[in-house]
Amino acid sequence: MSRKKKKTVFVGMSGGVDSSVAALLLKKEGYSVVGIFMRNWHEDLHNGFGECTWEKDLSDVRRVCAMLDIPYYVWDFSKEYYEDVVEYFFREYKAGRTPNPDVMCNKYIKFGRFFDRAIKLGADFVATGHYARVKESRGVYRLLKAKDKNKDQTYFLWTITQKQLSRTLFPIGEYTKPQIRRIAKKEGLPTAEKPDSQGICFIGRVDVRDFIKTRLKEKEGDIVTVDGKVVGRHKGVWFYTEGQRHGLNIGGSGLPYYVVGKDVEKNILVVALGPQHDALYRKKLYADSLNWVSGKEPKYPFMCEARIRYRQPLQKCTIVNIKDERAEVVFEEKQRAIAPGQSIVFYKGRECIGGGVIICKS
Repeated sequence: MSRKKKKTVFVGMSGGVDSSVAALLLKKEGYSVVGIFMRNWHEDLHNGFGECTWEKDLSDVRRVCAMLDIPYYVWDFSKEYYEDVVEYFFREYKAGRTPNPDVMCNKYIKFGRFFDRAIKLGADFVATGHYARVKESRGVYRLLKAKDKNKDQTYFLWTITQKQLSRTLFPIGEYTKPQIRRIAKKEGLPTAEKPDSQGICFIGRVDVRDFIKTRLKEKEGDIVTVDGKVVGRHKGVWFYTEGQRHGLNIGGSGLPYYVVGKDVEKNILVVALGPQHDALYRKKLYADSLNWVSGKEPKYPFMCEARIRYRQPLQKCTIVNIKDERAEVVFEEKQRAIAPGQSIVFYKGRECIGGGVIICKS
């Protein structure tokens, strides 16, 4: 982190080991650190659904901040989270797409509401426990992959802007997860052995299908093969995603069926037989809601690498056309189970250069 010391940093603290060590490292570097706990889930807004552990997490934040001798505050963004992330989640599923709420949480909450309030209140920087890095070069701030390739979280950060990146610190990006655990243990942090959070961002470990059911009810329809043969019945196309195998309840074929498409208007779920069926693979997709981290659009055709899901190995591709805010992306090799609604994130070497939301495949 190449930043001047003795500056004020507001750290988004979740109660986990990563953000705890982030605050610790910043204080050791001489920053004036303020811990901020974001309460983004409120049971009253969701009829008590979910296993959100915010009270336990807040208790852990309180203990860590007391140990580090730094102040902490609780900022309630539950209403904003509901409007910006949860409503988006349900709209996308209803439209037959598979959204990524973690990306939208970063865009609208962590680097939206949290960032804006922190800067307004006098913070020089904000910081989070994301595994990512920032580097400034000739006045441009670059988003770089983390040292720990297994934990790199740039896939979820592609919506970030130059304004935000210029005032953001990722203190743990130069460390591996085992190193972070060792630091926390050595310093006696109460979160040193705390398991990583699982599930949907700020909602916790829930069955996604059960969560969808709180808003979108079952609606039976036909399961049809790519050849037009009816092979079963489904309970609502929004409960399934491309590449899904389990939960179809289609037997007697010898090979398993996989979801390859959805027709929301006709309420039809399209499947193909076998994990290597051609219908599962595509070389081209289209994306919108594009963001280029540098703030400048590249010249086309533009060759780079991309991933269409978290932790997928990077795939060579060419962005050959952009029209009406839509990108056409052609891959060197066919991609399996491209899911509209998910993010496609672009890379050049170790740099995350931007991304978009997949709207269709071809």
